[in-house]
Amino acid sequence: MIDKENEAATIDFQQRLLDWFAIHQRPLPWRRAYDPYHVWISEIMGQQTQMERVAVYFERWITLFPNIASVAAAPEQAILMAWEGLGYYSRARNIQRTARLLASDNGTIPATYQQLLALPGIGPYTAAAILSIAYNQPYPLLDANVERLFARLADIDSPLKLRPTQKRLAALAATLLHQDDPRSFNQGLMELGALVCTPKKPDCERCPVQAHCRAYRNDTVDLRPLPPVRPQRIDIIMACGIIRNGPLYFIQQRLPDDIWGGLWEFPGGRLEEGETPRQAAAREIEEETGWQITGLAPFTTVVHHYTRYRVTLHSFLCHLPTSLTEPRLTAATQSAWVSLAQLSDFPFPAGHRRLVTALQQASFPENW
Repeated sequence: MIDKENEAATIDFQQRLLDWFAIHQRPLPWRRAYDPYHVWISEIMGQQTQMERVAVYFERWITLFPNIASVAAAPEQAILMAWEGLGYYSRARNIQRTARLLASDNGTIPATYQQLLALPGIGPYTAAAILSIAYNQPYPLLDANVERLFARLADIDSPLKLRPTQKRLAALAATLLHQDDPRSFNQGLMELGALVCTPKKPDCERCPVQAHCRAYRNDTVDLRPLPPVRPQRIDIIMACGIIRNGPLYFIQQRLPDDIWGGLWEFPGGRLEEGETPRQAAAREIEEETGWQITGLAPFTTVVHHYTRYRVTLHSFLCHLPTSLTEPRLTAATQSAWVSLAQLSDFPFPAGHRRLVTALQQASFPENW
């Protein structure tokens, strides 16, 4: 394994990786010109998302928002709609906040570490990624793929997220970094982790740096990295009401400081102790709109996951009585009555988007 004292091994490792990357790199769209704006968007999208999926969203985003000025000028709803499906919507809002800050300055992505860190949503990793990939500056990178690769190269037998292990990984990344071509080197590390040194069944026989791998020599590849301690899964049970008035459906926009702030939803919330889903839906509708609605009919139940939460969402169909007045919103900034087709024009959290899809695919009697 390479180390600080073995310069020849380091040079050999670097050259093997660069040669491999030159041949095997995927044709990802932000690699066409390494435009700093493109690199920035791809890095933010790549957080918590598979790269193949990122490429699809990236192409659509760049078509809608070809530059920083277009992001800054766009309505927030357009930004959230383009982001729908990627989750963690604060990332999209931070992109627009940053774009507006940059547009009011010189409209370009900064090329210094401290300037980047001062921007919303850009932390140490993202700043280093922009500098090394967009500007080819020598900043080391550590993402999940690289951490796994290094754990095998150095045969590290401690959990990766421990502080001493993180310091060791950071030192290794700095030691190995190719000073003249950090762009290709850092991407090569990430690409090698994504395509060859994979979490399960790594293809060691195709690895260009196998000669430098301690875990391969020690026959511990399948044991590295050590599995993390998984946090206990938290189950959340929720219920909502899909309220219809003639051909229109009621939706409301979540408060900006909510977890899915700015997105649209059907009124609802978590079950309280001892409640059935139908009771919770009726209570939540009354608390959030002031409407007392009865006759809730079960529609469908969807299950979705985010971080360590599993959310089960029960939905109920109901009609708005003609005697009811305008809603008194307590958990939303605004509301709207929209057609079944128009529901596609609003950004929803994942669970509610699945309800919209189920509604649009359902077949209801004409007198429903």
